[in-house]
Amino acid sequence: MKISVNDQELYTLSETQIRVLLDEIPKDIFEDDMKRRLQYILLHKYQECFRKLKQQWEDKLRERGIKMFPADPDEFAQLVFSQSDYQSRSERDK
Repeated sequence: MKISVNDQELYTLSETQIRVLLDEIPKDIFEDDMKRRLQYILLHKYQECFRKLKQQWEDKLRERGIKMFPADPDEFAQLVFSQSDYQSRSERDK
């Protein structure tokens, strides 16, 4: 089983690794289970990053006179990204 992102192979499970996993995971759901696990990891990381972003910016936005925040996480993030002093991790690390 190959794990790829944007057509770049990131990881390959060997046949032995797959057999070890199949000792715990039924074969008929194996592929779906692996996809679900990868989705969970990425979604969990997104949720943690969003929680930190929101925590860092809510007070700053209130100080700027913004009284209502979007309930939608993407809209809230876009509001933060539109601030002139917003910097991504790479920009902050420079």
